[in-house]
Order: sequence, then C-alpha cells, then structure tokens
Amino acid sequence: MQQLDRITSNPLVMGGKPCIRGQRVTVGTLIGLVASGKTTEQILALYPYLEAEDITQALRYAAWRAEEIELPLIAA
Repeated sequence: MQQLDRITSNPLVMGGKPCIRGQRVTVGTLIGLVASGKTTEQILALYPYLEAEDITQALRYAAWRAEEIELPLIAA
C-alpha cells in the first residue's frame, strides 16, 4: 500500500474519524463529494486550504478500507 501520510486520526478531532492532515475535513466528506460528481477543482474551491493530493489520498484510503478479502467457503 502506498504511503497515506495526509490521513490522520485523533480522538479529539471529529471523534477520531479519518481526517485530512489533522483538519476538520473527514475522508468521508471528500469521498461523498467525489461520489456526488464534484471535480477536484470544485472541491478545492469549497475547501481552499486543501490540496489535490489530499483528495487523492482520501480516495486511496477509502479504496484500501473497502478492499475485499476472498475467503474459501466452508460447506455446511
């Protein structure tokens, strides 16, 4: 897995949800914006203190968390 040095988690910030560089912008917020069709440029206009790499790493983090692991089925 690639380095995700912009994703932080602190129980005192947003209840410990994964955030971008310790700020009050969660990975979930960014993923929701991307899923709703917002472009990187639109997101950066909404959150001018973010950088394009923040969005990229949020997407990588979400993909990593959603990764499925195949396990053999046990016949009952």
